[in-house]
Parts: sequence; C-alpha cells; structure tokens
Amino acid sequence: MDALNPRALFPAPAPAGSRPTIGVLALQGDVREHALALQAAGARPVTVRRARDLGDAPGQRLDGIVLPGGESTTMSTLLTGFGMLEPLRALLRAGLPAYGSCAGMILLADRALGLEEGQATVGGIDMTVRRNAFGRQVDSYEEDLDAPALGASASRPLHAVFIRAPWVESVGADVEVLATTRAGRAGEGQGGAGGRIVAVRQGPLLATSFHPEVGGESRVHDVFVAMVTHRA
Repeated sequence: MDALNPRALFPAPAPAGSRPTIGVLALQGDVREHALALQAAGARPVTVRRARDLGDAPGQRLDGIVLPGGESTTMSTLLTGFGMLEPLRALLRAGLPAYGSCAGMILLADRALGLEEGQATVGGIDMTVRRNAFGRQVDSYEEDLDAPALGASASRPLHAVFIRAPWVESVGADVEVLATTRAGRAGEGQGGAGGRIVAVRQGPLLATSFHPEVGGESRVHDVFVAMVTHRA
C-alpha cells in the first residue's frame, strides 16, 4: 500500500529521536488540544506564533503544520498582520504537509464561499468550501461519519464534533474525499440532507470540517503524522 495514502494507517511508533516536528499555528483556536493529539500520535509539537517560527523551507524548522479551528476571519487577519500569510503559502507550495481543522480547512481551500470582505485563504487544496455551512454556534452538533478511508467501521465509527463548521461544496480531480456526513442526519439548518463532504486530502495537505482534537478522536492525527513521517 502506498505509504503516502491516508489509508496507510497506524505505522509503528517512531523512535523518540526521529519524531517529526509539527508546528501548531498558535494565533487562535485549539492549540493545546492539537499539540496533545500530535504528541500522542508520535510527533514533537511546537507552537508557531511568528513568521520566523515557520522556517524558510520544509524540514528546516518544521516537518509539518496544523492550522487549528477558531474564527477564520480573525485567523486570516492575524496571518496577514503578522506577515505570515505569504511565507506559509510558499512553504505549502514547496511541499510542507499541513492539516487544517474547521477554520483551518477554510484556510487551506483554494476557493471559499461566505467569506468576509478582504478575508484571505492560504490555499493549496483544489476545493470550494462554504464557511459556517452547518449553521451558527447554537447549531453545533456531533455525529458518526461515513469515513472508511480514515479507518472507520461499523464496530468503530469515527465520531466528529462540528462547531460552526464549513463543508466542502466541490473538489477537483486530484482531491480524495475521506469522510462525509450520513445522509438525512446533518446539515438540516442550511442545506437539507446529509452526505456532505467533511474530510479531504490532496497530496501532503489534509483538511476536516470537524474537530477531532475536541472529541478525543485520534485517527485523524495518526493519519497526518503518518503522512509527515513518510514524506520526511
């Protein structure tokens, strides 16, 4: 099985000295929760608060980066204000693996609907996402997903927590769909029945609408650390 495919799940734990260094963008959002999940998955998490924390090339300071959930407009504003937007774009173009959850998914989208005026994305995944598609804060909810590509099964479903979450409207030919909501169970507030795309991968970039770091779901971080480890 191709080691770069997210179906290559759960590799043997890496020796402590060879753990990949994965940054967590620490401008807003679930930074601590992502760091703990990365550590449990065998990585060495570090916080990224300034442009110099990114390094100039993949592998110089970071082997990968996580863009956490939060408020996508605020995160875009802070990335621009701290001079991090263009360096991050350059690193992703150069092949730095990245995982974005919720607002992080919006940041990784090439196209996004419902953005505020002037709101920028980092881009990298050939997809169109809709901001706040599942509704407002009061519409937050949890459900088990159809996600066999992430190791989900009838006996061990992948449980997802959605908080003011986006969904994916459409993807390009090179984007792999990893998870969808279950038809008839989700999206009742702003889009009808379920079956919405909520996890994707394109090359070294991974994105989810939901928050695995909040729900205690380890498999998404296991997949991302495996992607980073096999790419390093």
